Amino acid sequence: MNVFRLAGDMTHLISVLVLLLKIHTIKSCAGVSLKTQELYALVFSTRYLDIFTDFTSLYNTVMKLIFLGSSFSIVWYMRHHKLVQRSYDKDHDTFRHQFLVLPCLILALLIHEQFTFKEVMWTFSIYLEAVAILPQLVLLQRTRNIDNLTGQYVFFLGAYRSLYILNWIYRYFTEPHYVHWISTTSMFCVVLFCFGFTIFKWYLISVLLLTLSAWMSGFVQTLLYADFFYYYINSWKNNVKLTLQA
Repeated sequence: MNVFRLAGDMTHLISVLVLLLKIHTIKSCAGVSLKTQELYALVFSTRYLDIFTDFTSLYNTVMKLIFLGSSFSIVWYMRHHKLVQRSYDKDHDTFRHQFLVLPCLILALLIHEQFTFKEVMWTFSIYLEAVAILPQLVLLQRTRNIDNLTGQYVFFLGAYRSLYILNWIYRYFTEPHYVHWISTTSMFCVVLFCFGFTIFKWYLISVLLLTLSAWMSGFVQTLLYADFFYYYINSWKNNVKLTLQA
């Protein structure tokens, strides 16, 4: 394991802990998209089908259990906890996330490394993760004002994806025959949404790009956070409340 992979895993873990801290201690999920959390639960459920059959390392197994458990815990809190569910902004969290699932599944059936159930589901999870953040970003743009913990959650989530790009680049140059084309292609499809075009238009372009380039996908998923990063860093530098422009 290289330093970029470890740093990526740790920032991902921090993002989850920040969100759980907000939900568990403040008893609020204001500014958090349930649609995105449901997509992440689906991502980890389909990616880690091998958790009880293939053992890589204790670290790998523990991280899988953490991400599976935390994703379903967050969904449960937002759906069923009496205090937390009251703060859920259902009126603004209206992104139709089901329209993200089917194209990713079809794409996984068409573009994969091996046509087996676990491999197709793993590929599906990679594609779906690339676009799972969209409902969250749309919600933040609609509500405009973002509290500190929600902003930190999205920031660390974006940092995790950026570090994984560096991980793949590092492995490409240091490990013979390493080409993670599925992962990098899926990540490229996410980031184009940050340049002011309509969500639907960029979504169609992104799905097309999934089939065109190997390394591009990683950059797309990170660029999707670019607009958020810009306002997050500006708010931190100027010590003002984070606000996204419409």
